[in-house]
Amino acid sequence: MKTVLIPQDVAEEGKAFLRQKGYAIKMGRGTDKASLLRDVSEVDAILFRNEAYDAEILHAAKNLKVMSRHGVGVNLVDLMVAEELGIWVTNGPTSNSNTVAEMGIGFIVALGRNLLASNRAAHQGDFDFRNRTIGIDLQGKTLALIGMGKIGRLLAQKAHEGLGMNVVGYDSRTKEVSFPPYVERLETFDDAFRMGDFVSIHYPSNKANDKTVKLSQFQLMKKSAYFINLARGELVVEQDLVKALQMKLLAGAALDVFDDEPPKKDNPLLAFENVLLTPHNAALTSDCMIRMALHAAQGIDEVLTGKEPTWPVNHPKKMRT
Repeated sequence: MKTVLIPQDVAEEGKAFLRQKGYAIKMGRGTDKASLLRDVSEVDAILFRNEAYDAEILHAAKNLKVMSRHGVGVNLVDLMVAEELGIWVTNGPTSNSNTVAEMGIGFIVALGRNLLASNRAAHQGDFDFRNRTIGIDLQGKTLALIGMGKIGRLLAQKAHEGLGMNVVGYDSRTKEVSFPPYVERLETFDDAFRMGDFVSIHYPSNKANDKTVKLSQFQLMKKSAYFINLARGELVVEQDLVKALQMKLLAGAALDVFDDEPPKKDNPLLAFENVLLTPHNAALTSDCMIRMALHAAQGIDEVLTGKEPTWPVNHPKKMRT
């Protein structure tokens, strides 16, 4: 019987799928490196979430044939080593797209209508707040998207069709990505920062993309504009965002992700009242958790039964036997 390691718990539906297919499930002792090193030695597959897998851990997993991501991002896996060792890495790129896009709409509405500050004022009985602070209509405002993959396209659709926003977009894969007719294609990365009333980033974390949003980009933004990050904290030079907020280069921000997670208690971003923060939970709805678990389990079963996975991240030339 083949064994699947699950270091961090997932929805019961995903585990039930694996059991029905005849796999034994091993719940991990933790997501730290020491625990992973103890747990990986005899397993055939890993259903992983946000833990890191470096070369040492992958080499220690002598029987490992497939790692399947609960969600999308695989930046914490040494993909080169996995491929060299014959380990498939899969993910679930369609599992959380709509859920995260819905959160993006929530961020836009919350920022534009000052919902956090309004909520605090109402709880404190400060009804004069309504005369001191007013929001903006979203209809006719410009949403600038950087990255027009699944999440970017869904957010564009919801913003345009649901809120009547103008949508512009930039994607570095210019020849590979088609844009919906209601999204104006931008020529450069910086154009998005210049044009957007809301600038939202949706591209993957990797060596080429990390730290690409810097002070120079925030200096291009309208002082009335908002920055949104539902992708990865590593994409942004966080101290530059702090500086931009201190300099009032933008009206505020909404962040679901941080460069260091969880953020330290002295992280300056925690002190800004015009910054909406959520604890990397944009995809964590009950519906999405089930999809992510099932899609990850599907990838494991496909590889272990000799099939080409539906959502491969790498393509080992020779799979481990």
